[in-house]
Amino acid sequence: MGKLTVGALRAVLAVVLVGTTLVQVLMVWALATDPEDGTLPLTPLRLITILGMVSAQVALVCVGRLVTMVRRGTVFSHAAFRYVDGVIGAIVAAALLWFAVTAVNAPGQREDPGVTVIMGGIGVAILGVALIVLVLRMLLTQAVARDVEAAQLQAELDEVI
Repeated sequence: MGKLTVGALRAVLAVVLVGTTLVQVLMVWALATDPEDGTLPLTPLRLITILGMVSAQVALVCVGRLVTMVRRGTVFSHAAFRYVDGVIGAIVAAALLWFAVTAVNAPGQREDPGVTVIMGGIGVAILGVALIVLVLRMLLTQAVARDVEAAQLQAELDEVI
């Protein structure tokens, strides 16, 4: 991975991290100062938003750590699994929070239940992303195993020579 790519990715991660933190601060401020007017259940939606931003931040930090490992050439190690698992957990948490938003929003959609169905479909799609990352984790497992095997074979070859 080139320095420009790593720098660009780190810049994007930093901007998104700052943005999610700003949204969290605004949601906490809104919880404290803005009363509900009764049209929407704002308090649960605000709490879900705050938690959603936490899940995004966890994923951002894990991806940042993985980028660092890629840059150093240490991504094919057992240490990378912790961060990949963090990304998977954050995505699953985001999907569960999306389902919570769908449930909170559903009573207001009685006249048009299609919106709730579409929102549920989006939640399933988010879970699909978690499954894709899980498949990538399995590929990482194979790569780490082959890297360990190659190191062992190299050690044996060095002994022979």
